[in-house]
Amino acid sequence: MKRFSFIAGIMVTVIILGIFLISTDDGETEITRDVTKVGLILNGSKMDDNWGESHYQGLISCEESLNLQVVCMENVPQDDECLNTIESLIQDGCRIIICNSFGFGEYVSQMAEKYPDIYFFHATGTEQGDNLVTYFGRIYQMRYLSGIVAGMQTGTDKIGYVAAFPIDEVNRGINAFTLGVRAVNKDAEVYVQWSGSWTDETMNREATQKLLQAHEIDVVAMHTDSNEPLKVAEEQKIWSIGYNIDNSELYPDSYLTAPIWRWENFYEPHILSCLQDKFIGKHYWLGVESNLISLAPFTSNVRPGIDAVVQQELLKLQSGNYDVFYGPIEDNTGKIRVPENESMSDYSMLNEFDWYVKGVVLNEE
Repeated sequence: MKRFSFIAGIMVTVIILGIFLISTDDGETEITRDVTKVGLILNGSKMDDNWGESHYQGLISCEESLNLQVVCMENVPQDDECLNTIESLIQDGCRIIICNSFGFGEYVSQMAEKYPDIYFFHATGTEQGDNLVTYFGRIYQMRYLSGIVAGMQTGTDKIGYVAAFPIDEVNRGINAFTLGVRAVNKDAEVYVQWSGSWTDETMNREATQKLLQAHEIDVVAMHTDSNEPLKVAEEQKIWSIGYNIDNSELYPDSYLTAPIWRWENFYEPHILSCLQDKFIGKHYWLGVESNLISLAPFTSNVRPGIDAVVQQELLKLQSGNYDVFYGPIEDNTGKIRVPENESMSDYSMLNEFDWYVKGVVLNEE
């Protein structure tokens, strides 16, 4: 009886492996033997050294392991043209559609309802459904760490921050960055200039120049999808902190580090779940524990001793017992916004950031 049970156990194992792990000579499995077409819709360029490229490169890094064929559509307007683009990708055989901008939201939801057998991924979105997943990262955690770098790097105690629009996401980042700055340098202030555009190079360059003309800034950070703040910093020989991807090679004399995305760590497991018919439609807001977000390696421009302080704070974030917006937190009018020993709720961080922490100065137009 024992021998029969042993043999039966082996047979069951073989059957399971035969169903789920049939491998070809080149290492493919049954799941990945057929090519899966994935449509990627970007509001900008796939080679912008910024937000668009972070998604494109993250997806391309999964192409071989999952046997994907990525079809990328660039500079897609956030209007009804998005519907036509999604339709064309589906007709072209794409089984998975990925959109990278909040502005695509209503069109993604419409098409997800129209095509229940197609999987939809919407970065920065908020909706969810049986075939729709939305996702973003707690990039504010990395902005906090980059703020520590800026606070210890500055010699003038005046730090610039070029940002696109005063929305919750951007305000959250400004506040987290400033908390990092002030954690190591109580005398430093962060001067914010709105550019009024995510991608317009002229507007972002002018916003950066306004800051530098108005204040003795020696470190500039950014929350735009244009790298003009980094270009100006390189030209003006001041320090810079980037965003989205590591651009240290492009700005060797000024670049310090950057909060960056590792989208492959989201796309690979979730696309695999589609191929396995195990997809779960929900909204994700992932932090440091997910490896979706990171801080770019420090360049040689970063002052000695800063790395040790940042690593200590990173360990605190990784512990899961601490987050950036932990009280007491005072705003820039003197009002206590987060009481001592309390943390902001996710809802408040996502929807109620219409204020700025102590140390933030909005630059006059």
